[in-house]
Amino acid sequence: MTRAVISATGLFSPPQVIDNDELVESFNTYVHRYNERNAEAIEKGELTALEPSASAFIEKASGIKRRHVMDKDGILDPERMRPSIPQRPNSEYGIQCEMGMKASREALERAGFAASDVDAVIVACSNLERPYPAVAVELQDALGIEGFAYDMNVACSSATFGIQAAADSIANGHARAILVVSPEICSAHLNFRDRDSHFIFGDACTAVLVQAAEDVPEGRGFDVLGSRLKTRFSNNIRNNFGFLNRADESGIGQPDKLFVQEGRKVFKEVSPLVAELIGEHLESLGLQTDQLRRLWLHQANLNMNELIAKRVLGHEPGENEAPVILDEYANTSSAGSIIAFDQYQDDLTAGDHGVICSFGAGYSIGNVVVRKR
Repeated sequence: MTRAVISATGLFSPPQVIDNDELVESFNTYVHRYNERNAEAIEKGELTALEPSASAFIEKASGIKRRHVMDKDGILDPERMRPSIPQRPNSEYGIQCEMGMKASREALERAGFAASDVDAVIVACSNLERPYPAVAVELQDALGIEGFAYDMNVACSSATFGIQAAADSIANGHARAILVVSPEICSAHLNFRDRDSHFIFGDACTAVLVQAAEDVPEGRGFDVLGSRLKTRFSNNIRNNFGFLNRADESGIGQPDKLFVQEGRKVFKEVSPLVAELIGEHLESLGLQTDQLRRLWLHQANLNMNELIAKRVLGHEPGENEAPVILDEYANTSSAGSIIAFDQYQDDLTAGDHGVICSFGAGYSIGNVVVRKR
């Protein structure tokens, strides 16, 4: 059986950035206008006054300080509070395809690999701009790749599930080089009028080049030692936007057509599941936790990551053991753990082990155990 290698990664970070102070100023302006406009109903008890947000609250609750976005002005406009991203004509490549091209080309350049030698493209992300044609097929065309391509969605775990799918295709002889691309425009599914979640998400795109081990020079990349996937149904993280919305006019505009979650329940229920799955996976591969140099965890919440890392490692994690990028990027859904992997791998040496781990709606959890070549 042919072993898979992650030979390179690429990252596209939108140049526009919103820090917590800017986001809070916009949100609090909206809150002030809402409360002022509905003062009489609030006084009568017919409506509840909205509470303002604060930068200190955001950082304490999440560890987030800023986020990259595809459109800053639309989000910060208190009368709009959502990105402005006009739909492109069918004759042009879509915005997710464009993001994917930038991240993919960086990965290919780092690997010294030609797009024409890639056999397949998997676009794995939680937010796709349309059902079909697949964004992956569009990206395949844009990059000049023969072979096959498809989209897949397992919410925040999409990238790790995509790496598993790529490794399986390589093991089964269907391909020898596959791009797993995660173009996430999370700002477009976020309710910026909700105090509990208006700060959570940012935008980014990652690309992972997965190749057959025989085709990758020694010393380059990471061997994929194994992957472990788990799903369990839960309503605690949900987005009900879809094509059937137009068939039920009564539901249009409901809050659950955007991202909604029961944050405390997610924290309590998912954290032990993730730590348990990582432990079981390592044991199945004959590895001990003290052999781990790095945990590249899903970047959703600093407190959650610290708890999971502590349970897995058996001690408070050092900065280099479980690196954090969500202070700069916020939650970028499936791209988060790959951004951490992209940014924090250069100091590892041959034989070092690490785990790329994602978790989110589903619930879904994906682990990829790797070893530096």
